[in-house]
Amino acid sequence: MDFSHEPNYIPDTAEQIARFSARYAAVRAEIRKDIVGQEEVVDGVLIALIAGGNVLLEGVPGVGKTRLVRSVGKALSLPFSRIQFTPDLMPADVTGANIIEKDENGRNVQRFVGGPIFANIVLADEINRATPKTQSALLEAMQEHRVTAGGRTWLLPEPFFVLATQNPIEQDGTYALPEAQTDRFLFKLEMTFPSPEELRSIVLMTQETQEERAETVLTGEDLLAMRETAKAVPVLDDVLMYAVRLVTATHPENEDAPGTAKSEIRFGASPRAVQALITGAKIRALTEGRYNISYDDVNALAYPVLRHRVKLTYDAVTRRRTPDQVIEALIAELNGKKLKSRQADPDGAEKKLFKRA
Repeated sequence: MDFSHEPNYIPDTAEQIARFSARYAAVRAEIRKDIVGQEEVVDGVLIALIAGGNVLLEGVPGVGKTRLVRSVGKALSLPFSRIQFTPDLMPADVTGANIIEKDENGRNVQRFVGGPIFANIVLADEINRATPKTQSALLEAMQEHRVTAGGRTWLLPEPFFVLATQNPIEQDGTYALPEAQTDRFLFKLEMTFPSPEELRSIVLMTQETQEERAETVLTGEDLLAMRETAKAVPVLDDVLMYAVRLVTATHPENEDAPGTAKSEIRFGASPRAVQALITGAKIRALTEGRYNISYDDVNALAYPVLRHRVKLTYDAVTRRRTPDQVIEALIAELNGKKLKSRQADPDGAEKKLFKRA
């Protein structure tokens, strides 16, 4: 029986779990044909896509952001759309607008023409170059997967995925994304500059062809089925509470907040961070052939989930501390406290949760 087309089916055999991880590996292998290096970025994009979330991708020009999105679209046989954000871009240029045209009787009628947001995979290139008014046009689409225009609501195609990019260097003529918008991104991923060996491989690859070489291995329906499979992965309460404690630890106003939070964090993460940690951890576990999530899954996803949701203090910024360094310190402090409890109860259930792939 093919479990992938049963949206309410809960996998309960090793064979079915292996099929999920095999499908993930197949998509990843196709994308790797076009992208050199950037393993964490590729995994983050795929996990977010399966989870139904959106990604904020930060990287300097020319590192392959557009190529990555096009490759994902080809591997999944999904329509791809690119929106180049500029200061003069209007909300209607993103969502679409009503136009007036003649019907067969010669009367003027209104017809809605959808904008580039009506695609399964949308690349919002240099999103911080558009005005806040235009940026806000993405809010409803990203959160509700629908667009309201002309007094009517239009549903976006499923699966729907927004990958927004911004340049971390050039800030002239840009509009910083407000917290309400950045919080709607499941992950913030950082595309680093390639190493010399990776640069060599990129040159050799692009000399052969500028076209993406990824081939279709899954459909949108397969992706939605994988999403339903991931939702059914159980979460032990100890792991859930660890994710809750991690997000709570980012709030310096709490009396029991770690020292790192009190000295280096100005504002903590929202409740969406816990949801993102658990949702992403379920998918990460399945890709590694496990039907349970562990502390390792939560810790690994803490960086893309929290780095855009915590605001550092002025002192931390002047000392050139990065969000990732602060998150690493928080995890270390929390695990230091947990190690004591495990030593006090070495045979407790908490110890059994640490399973390596």
